[in-house]
Amino acid sequence: MEDELHCIACKQLFNNPVLLPCYHAICLNCAVHAQRPLEPSASQENSGNSTTSSSSTTESHSSSSDYHHSESDKLSILSETDSGVVCNSRPNSYVGTPNINGIVFPPVSAGSYSLSCPACKKTVYFDDNGAHNLPKYRTMRNIVDRYGELRHIVPKCQLCEREPAADATVLCEQCEVLYCDSCRENCHPSRGPLAKHNLLEPLAGKLALRNKIRNRDIICSDHEEECLSMYCMVCKTPVCAVCMHESRHSSHDVQAINTMCKAQKTELSQNLQQLSEKARTTTEFIQRLKQMSEKLNGECEELERQVDARCDALIRSIERRRQWLIDTVRQDKETKQRSLKEHVASCTCKLQKTTSLLQFCIEALKENDPVSFLQVGSMLIARVSNTDLTWHKDVLPSPRSYHQLDLTLDDNTVLKAIEHMNFIQMKTIGNREDMKATAPSAALIITEECSAENNSVTIAWQPPASSYIEGYVLELDDGNGGDFREVYCGIETICTVDGLHFNCTYNARVKAFNSAGEGEYSEIIGLQTSEVAWFAFDPCLSSPELCFTPDNLTVTCEGFEHRVALGSVGFSRGVHYWEFTVDRFDADTDPSFGVARLDVSKEEMLGKDEFGWSMYIDKQRSWFMHCRNHEQRCEGGIQVGSTVGVLLDLNKHQLSFFVNDEPQGPVAFNGLYGVFYPAVSVNRGVAVTLHTALDAPSDVDDC
Repeated sequence: MEDELHCIACKQLFNNPVLLPCYHAICLNCAVHAQRPLEPSASQENSGNSTTSSSSTTESHSSSSDYHHSESDKLSILSETDSGVVCNSRPNSYVGTPNINGIVFPPVSAGSYSLSCPACKKTVYFDDNGAHNLPKYRTMRNIVDRYGELRHIVPKCQLCEREPAADATVLCEQCEVLYCDSCRENCHPSRGPLAKHNLLEPLAGKLALRNKIRNRDIICSDHEEECLSMYCMVCKTPVCAVCMHESRHSSHDVQAINTMCKAQKTELSQNLQQLSEKARTTTEFIQRLKQMSEKLNGECEELERQVDARCDALIRSIERRRQWLIDTVRQDKETKQRSLKEHVASCTCKLQKTTSLLQFCIEALKENDPVSFLQVGSMLIARVSNTDLTWHKDVLPSPRSYHQLDLTLDDNTVLKAIEHMNFIQMKTIGNREDMKATAPSAALIITEECSAENNSVTIAWQPPASSYIEGYVLELDDGNGGDFREVYCGIETICTVDGLHFNCTYNARVKAFNSAGEGEYSEIIGLQTSEVAWFAFDPCLSSPELCFTPDNLTVTCEGFEHRVALGSVGFSRGVHYWEFTVDRFDADTDPSFGVARLDVSKEEMLGKDEFGWSMYIDKQRSWFMHCRNHEQRCEGGIQVGSTVGVLLDLNKHQLSFFVNDEPQGPVAFNGLYGVFYPAVSVNRGVAVTLHTALDAPSDVDDC
């Protein structure tokens, strides 16, 4: 309760507290320093009503009973403070503590004063005695005294002008004032009239003073021979039996003072009980808040440990992946180095044999016997000629395989995943402490990352904010406004759907799901496939030894061995036709045209493995080839300017070829199922240009 015992002005324990009309307490000394004299006009206005009582006031001040004059008037004025402004209609009815020859309190100059409450700013007006008219706050004074005794607080001198005041050493029982040694010598000398005053030790003096005041407080201030036995309900002040018969209280409701005291104590106790219950509830609530704070700290620490542990696990996983990537690079390096060593060994062996043949032929040329030389001359000429003709096949001018590392690290997906790593919002179920994930919100389709190319569409989306996600479901309609069907279910946030119909608008939508259920569908996005198939060569899918023009439509090769180039789109349904124009063609070359799987061998002629279907052709004839099987020789070849057409009919699962708009033999291959990419293989001396988005020849049914 220490907050209640401090003055709102000086912030110290109350010293001689008085009660303002607004029921706020203040030290008497603080009130004296805070009061302000009224302006002359205000003083005259306030004193206008006091003219008639000036003579009586003079008489009352001349008597020795001025201190007890009209105590009930004081309290009656206190009851008129509803507006916060107290007007003193009886300006001389307040009588302050008597001056002791100007020592205890300096004389107050004539005039009226006002005082604003430091707490509520309400104003009270005084007569000439100013703040000394305020009633003593006896209960507060007693509580402060008991509190000081309990805490062994030394009382302060009441006359010290310095701040803070010195500790009191004595209390004058007659003056009822605390003095320090210095103020006692200056203001209360032990001579003259004050020599007979009884000076007590401060704590003992306060106890004696309390008993004295208690005895004095039960005596009526207007009738010193009467005790205060009744309480006026109107004036809110104790009265004696004589006061009850005066005109002022004669018509008022009065009650026995003990009864009223008991009643008000009972009412206060009941109110305190209610307030105490609220305080107890608030205390429990504060304890719960503190427990929640402690629990929050614990959960935060646990979550921090989980974040550290999971990030450490991710770092370890990245370390393992980094080691795997490094091992892959080294394995690729070893493979290429092994291939280069084998090529070196092969070339070295061929060179040794050729050198031996050269040396033998040189020695044979030294033979002087014509018969002997002619015996082996034809054979040596044949061997040397054959070696020279096959030299470019046995000793390649370039490595058998691409000797540079063609590996590129793709970390975009991982970086995006790290950027999207976030917390998910959980929800409390009822008042239970357990937590459970809620169904996710709707996913958001990223329009700028969605696209359609040929008969494929790509849809990208992002996770709903603050939702726990276990996977997504992507749905597509049939391209004609029909029902949606599921085309993908997984954790990825991007999906490409191949093998759709050309010239159709497909509507797509996506939804997220977790253990709590499925979320709402995203907004629908429409994607238009191409009217016809158009594409170019894809250098990333082709052999790295090939050379492409900037538009990726023309391909050439510098090596003698065939290298495969693939188109940028794969077909799984429909009828598709494209052509190649022969831009350059040497006599000893034989390009191969057709289709292939994505994993076809890029380092040999198209059709030699099980993943390629082709027609290879020279200046006079052509063959169909698959899995190294040559069949169906057809007469008619190509030259510079010729066109080779490829017809892939996946409705009938057939592959056919055309040369200069004429069929080159019958249907080349049947039973083609799956995804096929346009393909061609060329070697040195050949350059071809790709033409797409063409209609099939008119004599071919493209249904």
